[in-house]
Amino acid sequence: MTTVWVPRDSSARAVGADEVAEALAAVEGVTVRRNGTRGMLWREPLVEVETGRGRVGYANVTAAAVPGLVADGLLDGSATGDVIGVVDEDPWLTAQQRVTCARLGLAEPLDLAAYLASGGWDALRRALGTDPAEVVEEVVTSGLRGRGGAGFPTGIKWRTVLGAVADQKFVACNLDEGDSGTFADRIVAEGDPFLLLEGMAVAAVAVGATEGYVYCRSEYPDALQTLREAVAVASEHGYLGEDLLGSGRSFRVHVREGAGAYICGEETSMLESLEGRRGEVRAKPPIPALVGLWGRPTVVNNVLTFAAVPAIVTGGGAAYAAHGTGRSLGTQVFQLAGNVARGGLVECDFGITLRELVEGFGGGTRSGRPVRAVQTGGPLGAYLPADRLDVPMDYEVLAEAGGMLGHGGVVVFDDTFDAARMARFAMEFCSVESCGKCTPCRIGSTRGVETIDRITSGGGERRQADLALLEDLCETMTKGSLCAMGGLTPVPVRSALAHFPEDFDRRPT
Repeated sequence: MTTVWVPRDSSARAVGADEVAEALAAVEGVTVRRNGTRGMLWREPLVEVETGRGRVGYANVTAAAVPGLVADGLLDGSATGDVIGVVDEDPWLTAQQRVTCARLGLAEPLDLAAYLASGGWDALRRALGTDPAEVVEEVVTSGLRGRGGAGFPTGIKWRTVLGAVADQKFVACNLDEGDSGTFADRIVAEGDPFLLLEGMAVAAVAVGATEGYVYCRSEYPDALQTLREAVAVASEHGYLGEDLLGSGRSFRVHVREGAGAYICGEETSMLESLEGRRGEVRAKPPIPALVGLWGRPTVVNNVLTFAAVPAIVTGGGAAYAAHGTGRSLGTQVFQLAGNVARGGLVECDFGITLRELVEGFGGGTRSGRPVRAVQTGGPLGAYLPADRLDVPMDYEVLAEAGGMLGHGGVVVFDDTFDAARMARFAMEFCSVESCGKCTPCRIGSTRGVETIDRITSGGGERRQADLALLEDLCETMTKGSLCAMGGLTPVPVRSALAHFPEDFDRRPT
């Protein structure tokens, strides 16, 4: 029998992976196994055939092409179709520093034996046998910062929860990955769910929590199903539940589905939703680490943050901190999207330049036209012009250059990019997705759309006054909004005005 791997990741399934798997399963002598994606999304469906040389990959396979590929020697690893050779030796992968994503695509996501064989649950065992404060300090030493966008030191947050006195504590994972051009949380949840659950369990042991919640956006049905199955498997074998590995410690995990509100990516809105209320921002202080879910101390991190924890606990905080640069330590999982030739997931040390990501890993634009702008940090991140692509991907350095790291999303635009249109989109996006609790966000974004429309329609005598008004709106939203939703909306607008002012110089046609 020949073993053939076909991804079950939703990005691969969206382009026909299920049909490819069915076609291969119908071939005599073939065993089809379903792995997570390797992150090379532009090559999906990526079929891998086990051979004596390793797993040989074939890109962009279609169900209709399977009979011909098999006849031409696909099952022997022959050079047919869009063959890429041994996948583990592919330069796009070997140029990365995969720590968090080391297991992606190597096994079936729910194969507990495969996870154990690769060192899975070792971090939980170590945490259970270590003083909780020592586990927390190891995370502090690592320099791990929240990968959801805020960049707050994870160990400091955990230390706060550990020191809080309460009858119960919680761990909450934010999988409401709503930023444009981001998909790493989904890929990890679908492709390596035990890694996420182990990171959450370590956090629970470290801070004294007994209940955990994964808040997953409704647009991720495959992630929801995979996580629920993974929780059941882990609980059945004692890695979650009432008695963690016979330690007497308990940690139960619940998977909850969101209702499609972008604002629930903000931690306090997520907590409101988990408690059964409308997703609406809470005023801070108090912070969730002290008064979080149901008023109890709560660790709130996103998927990538929790997924980095097992490597830190098993390999040591200092080893993790050896990656990266400055105050941006460790690795970051970048996501290349938009008008890019090679879209996908790239894990590298902090400090890699935006140009290396866009032109090196991304291969430039898919259209073949020149890059005009790149947006980092989601829909509320700045638009950086092509002459600023040499900026290192570092929280502080990128901020000094007017950009924002956010969740690691990198969206590429070619020279057809219309900055004025995208500035308007940012304001409109905020007006639609605002929770409505604070006036600067709710009303300011609506007035912003109207003002940009007047400017781009010609403006007449009001043009300069409207430009000044737009800046005033941006300043008010930045300083007066309760959360980052309204506070960051001005970032793409101001960057569009600063770097691409000509796009606002319109006259009626």
